[in-house]
Amino acid sequence: MKTTIVIADSLLERAKRHGRKTGRSLRALVEDGLQRVLDEERRVPAYRLPDRTVGDPGAPNPLTALTWQDLRDEIYGGR
Repeated sequence: MKTTIVIADSLLERAKRHGRKTGRSLRALVEDGLQRVLDEERRVPAYRLPDRTVGDPGAPNPLTALTWQDLRDEIYGGR
């Protein structure tokens, strides 16, 4: 697929010099650069929420014994 991109003159000159030194085309350099950026993005781990649990890990949940009404009152202060 053909496309047009705007590249700063100084960066383009550096890329051309690098291409001449390494025997690679500008197209190959651009494709490799894009591939690296996209691969790096995949390697960034997904954000994990920190553990903010309260109480003993093995203890039973005291809220499971409550009815919906009792639970609502617990949350909203008995409104």
